[in-house]
Amino acid sequence: MTAHPLDPLSADEFRAAAAILRREKGVAEGWRFASIELREPAKDVVRTWTTGDPNPRAARVTCFDRATNSAYKAVVSLTDDAVVEWTAVPGEQPNMTVDEWHEAHVELIKNPQVIASLAERGITDLDLVLIDTWAYGHSLIPQQFADRRVGWTDVWVRETPNGNPYAHPVNGLHHVVDLNTMELLDIEDTFSVPAPQGAMGEYLPSLVPGLVERTDVKKFELTQPDGVSLSMEGNELRWLDWSMRIGFNHREGLVLHRVSIDGRSVAHRMSFAEMVVPYRDPSTDHFRRTAFDIGEWGLGFMTTSLELGCDCLGEITYLDAVLHDSHGEPYTITNAVCIHEEDDGVLWKHVDEVAGAEVRRSRRLVVSFHATVANYEYLVYWRFYPDGQIECEVRATGIMVTSAFEDTPPEHGTVVDDHTYAPVHQHFIVARLDMEVDTPDNTVVQSHTEVPAIGPGNPYGMALTPRKAPITTEGGFDLDWASQRGFAVTSASRKNAWGAPTSYKLVPTAAIPALAGPESPLMQRAGVVAHPVWVSPFDEDERWPSGEFCNQSSRDAGLPEWTQAGRSVEATDVVLWHVFGLHHVPRVEDWPVMPVDVVRFELKPTGFFDRNPTLSMPPSASGKPHCH
Repeated sequence: MTAHPLDPLSADEFRAAAAILRREKGVAEGWRFASIELREPAKDVVRTWTTGDPNPRAARVTCFDRATNSAYKAVVSLTDDAVVEWTAVPGEQPNMTVDEWHEAHVELIKNPQVIASLAERGITDLDLVLIDTWAYGHSLIPQQFADRRVGWTDVWVRETPNGNPYAHPVNGLHHVVDLNTMELLDIEDTFSVPAPQGAMGEYLPSLVPGLVERTDVKKFELTQPDGVSLSMEGNELRWLDWSMRIGFNHREGLVLHRVSIDGRSVAHRMSFAEMVVPYRDPSTDHFRRTAFDIGEWGLGFMTTSLELGCDCLGEITYLDAVLHDSHGEPYTITNAVCIHEEDDGVLWKHVDEVAGAEVRRSRRLVVSFHATVANYEYLVYWRFYPDGQIECEVRATGIMVTSAFEDTPPEHGTVVDDHTYAPVHQHFIVARLDMEVDTPDNTVVQSHTEVPAIGPGNPYGMALTPRKAPITTEGGFDLDWASQRGFAVTSASRKNAWGAPTSYKLVPTAAIPALAGPESPLMQRAGVVAHPVWVSPFDEDERWPSGEFCNQSSRDAGLPEWTQAGRSVEATDVVLWHVFGLHHVPRVEDWPVMPVDVVRFELKPTGFFDRNPTLSMPPSASGKPHCH
């Protein structure tokens, strides 16, 4: 099958990109490949491309020399077998790699100083120890190590070989490691807390004392005896009137390209561009704990294989994902993406006293992937509906970070077990929505509702007046519950049958405040969290809202910086950014493993169609012409 310009890189293409750089630029064994991904073609090329057209392939690569702590960005032409661009990026640290995380544990756990520091805590069975490496923000790196590629570590201990390591924190003990040399730079051994004797942090049924599994939960199966309504050809997905292409890369994980309905474009590209997780506990164990799960680690690298009947239920279509390790060698994540249909209850209904009841059931197409970032899981679902609605949902689960305490519970968290607390923290997710509503020229329109004063035109005070105004200049924008402020991406050149611009509106349901001052390291490095909505003109290099290199970053190099230019965003190619997430004040019920905490947003057609587009949906296959 002929490759499409947006198809992710293949295993052979990963190997080729690495080989070209080894040959042309001396990227030797002592280097690491932090990232290799498809360099996506220009939009006008993709819009008009058909099978048989030229399909030049290129890769973006970030790599670094461990010996000199030097990083480089490259563009490699896979078609021409050549390096097209090669740029040094002094002072920047590329993303962390999975290899570094594993190697840091292996090297530290056999270091005599580390072994001695654990022995002082009474920990001698090293097979039960987990050393978990985190990335630094630049302002928090010990000054003498500021020019190195460094990580800091937590230490956790399993009670049994299959036990939950996060149930047993070794508080007050952290190691600083040079990730290029795996040299132990420092041991921060600041305090010790006795392990709580009454804590129970296990979640495996075999390890939970006295647990009796339920027997009254009956089997639940979903079947589609006539087959599914979706089809896949390569990476192109079609379902009812929807079509899209499925992409995947190391940093964003799942990417949705060329999303359209009824042959009309809705978005060119949709993905998650950043996820910032600051812990809001200033104690010794937690003050530097701010993760950029996408920029520092990569949701693609953290993606796990999905299992039928557990992660996905029903008639499933799976897609594998091919990524690379830090040596440039490809590997496959089996069943990385799950695609299936779900029932969605009633779509529309009306009961008429003469005509009777008319009911149509809804269903939805679900495209999902799951990522495990150390102790947390993020389950990401993009859902598409017959009426043109798109819903993006994230379910956060996994295991909370905890600390033990002796006397008074700390005020920056919740006591979840015997002398054990979980700190307050936040999850800011940044969706990058490169919209293309009907036409490439779009304008984001801000709306609100006014309450006219009581008077001759509003004698009973019941009038409401919607108001709209285009956003003409890029920047960040806030929601307002009191006026029901909203944002819609509209076509600047196409109108519906009733004279209004065709549009899709953003429906935010999980925007959270930053609750941090501009001087804080959080806002200095991730100013995007200051506003739940941003609008910017499309620029192929403006992909990462907190900057391309946020590992060890000292300042924000993303949206807050770009939008200072004050560029026009009227009747042009616009990108809508939405910041949403969890303000997580832990509950006791979140321990020892967390039931999913669900956040979402929606994109809804607003005047995109001329009427309800689901009138053609058939009645349920019950053998009856109507449902009564």
